[in-house]
Amino acid sequence: MAPVSKEERKALLDAGAWIFNVVTSVGIIMVNKALMASHGYSFATTLTGLHFATTTLMTLVMRWLGYVQPSYLPLPELIKFMIFANLSIVGMNVSLMWNSVGFYQIAKLCIIPVLCLFEVLFDKFRYSRDTKLSIIVVLLGVGVCTVSDVSVNTRGLAAAGVAVWSTALQQYYVHYLQKKYSLSSFNLLGHTAPAQMASLLVLGPFVDYWLTGKKVYSFDYTPIVIFFIVLSCIIAIGTNLSQFICIGRFTAVSFQVLGHMKTILVLILGFFLFGKEGLNLQVVLGMVLAVVGMIWYSNASSKPGGKERLIHPEKLPEDGRV
Repeated sequence: MAPVSKEERKALLDAGAWIFNVVTSVGIIMVNKALMASHGYSFATTLTGLHFATTTLMTLVMRWLGYVQPSYLPLPELIKFMIFANLSIVGMNVSLMWNSVGFYQIAKLCIIPVLCLFEVLFDKFRYSRDTKLSIIVVLLGVGVCTVSDVSVNTRGLAAAGVAVWSTALQQYYVHYLQKKYSLSSFNLLGHTAPAQMASLLVLGPFVDYWLTGKKVYSFDYTPIVIFFIVLSCIIAIGTNLSQFICIGRFTAVSFQVLGHMKTILVLILGFFLFGKEGLNLQVVLGMVLAVVGMIWYSNASSKPGGKERLIHPEKLPEDGRV
């Protein structure tokens, strides 16, 4: 058997990272949908805090086993990341509560243009015409799939704005911190997960009470609900880790653009598992358009000049370590 070249090894690792992220992300959405829609557990912020608790435990075990080496992240950087990440979580939940589903989906699509702006301003990226057009096609396709009724109000617009900008900042900051401080995905999670766990488990019950009018401690925790919570937390370890791996290996924009494949898979799986919404002609056409745009983006951005830095900063570790 011929030895695997450096390019082939990178391509295999990239594909593996992406599949890992897609499987865990779609899996956790399906589990959470069953937990919330079928069993009435609506405490999303507290659940996210539990996700980071299990992720923190994983990083501690990996460090104890010697797979994660000590690393350094300045406290001000950690605080900034925690603010961006927690605002993203709360902002998305509030946006969904105060807006129609259609406007909530439109707001999520706006994350990509904001991330493109960050890359142009801070990383001095330049996009080719084909790359720009492919991003537009992806946005149109996902929009056709997911956007139905659209209504806007002042507080909903404000919540959506906070959600979009904080999510974009959080995802951009993942790549920035890994690059600047030479942090692996495990290292970065080891710094950020405990901080998010502590803040979300303290604030989560209050935020969830504000959003739902229900107390997390008064919920009837039946064995099946506990099973789904534990399963959600286990899958969340992979989701959190794979997000950092993918953003570290690619860029935040590529992560968002190709990540809409998860939206397509969720729609398909939701149809088969929950059967509440049919795959009508509009949804199918939107899916086809989005997939075409993703393939186009992958091809266009990988070509010389498709997406390149005008000024080359210090690179990430050559092996794209995770």
